Amino acid sequence: MEMGLRPMVCVAQDYFQGKLIDDLRLRKTILELPDNKTEHLPGYLPLVPGIPVLLTENVATELGLSNGTRGIFHQLVYEESSVDIQFQDKNFPTNTKFITQPKYALVEFPNCKLDSELAELQAKIIPISVSEQTFLFDAKELLAENVAKAAKINQKNTKISIKRKALSLIPAYSMTTHKRQGQTLDKIIIDLVMPPGPIEVASFTFHSHE
Repeated sequence: MEMGLRPMVCVAQDYFQGKLIDDLRLRKTILELPDNKTEHLPGYLPLVPGIPVLLTENVATELGLSNGTRGIFHQLVYEESSVDIQFQDKNFPTNTKFITQPKYALVEFPNCKLDSELAELQAKIIPISVSEQTFLFDAKELLAENVAKAAKINQKNTKISIKRKALSLIPAYSMTTHKRQGQTLDKIIIDLVMPPGPIEVASFTFHSHE
């Protein structure tokens, strides 16, 4: 991974009823949702050349590019914004560059089954374009307590449909044993401070037990 670069975060674009969400409180809440509640498209995607990433959806299963495939991020191609957009998120440094209009990410997939190089790209480097998914968000937590109670009493549905545009990638410094199944790594560190689970799956999917 390259050092000394300005931190870069790719920000998802969320839409409600066909319009980009501009309400700051609603936008912030939805962006901070875990990706298992947003059809596996992250709200914030921190990227730096050399960072390991995981695909979160099937792109081309016949080429080995499926949900859970590991890769190495190389470059983000995006449209420059006329202003330096900032998001109030304490998880990122103050000098972070936020990208809201990504086109595609260039990712190296060592185990990709593509026989030849793509035009103007090195071997095994694949462009991953922006994906779209729709998910439900319960706006009840954003309502005042008395309004939320009234909605529950009146059996009103407080869930809204959100359409998200984002890159189907997540950082992969760590992963669950479920994601690890079927893959082999050169080196791993297993966190044993966890509920009982298939630890043997993790311990038998790397090259050496030394």
